[in-house]
Amino acid sequence: MILLQAGAPAAGGGLFAMLPMIGAIVLIFYFLIIRPQNKRQRESKAMLAGLKKGDKVVTAGGIHGQVTAVKEQTVTVKVDDSTKVEFSKSSISSVNVEKSAKPDAKDS
Repeated sequence: MILLQAGAPAAGGGLFAMLPMIGAIVLIFYFLIIRPQNKRQRESKAMLAGLKKGDKVVTAGGIHGQVTAVKEQTVTVKVDDSTKVEFSKSSISSVNVEKSAKPDAKDS
């Protein structure tokens, strides 16, 4: 005769009880890690595609300058009055578009 112990857990349902928990962890990873990373990649790609002559840029190495020429894979940046350096587009970390100076109506 086999006696069951009072505190023994039920044998069935262990795997099925864990599936919702695993699904919740996957959703958390998607919304906290994967989705924001994809958004940053899209924004970076759009920024690099929109580079044009006259934009002020900062490279990944911290060099500040103004774009003088844009090619398919590279960008020529004017660092000083007589210094131009050619960088890979992927090394551009930020772009500050130079806006034309328009006088405000309040200033007059």
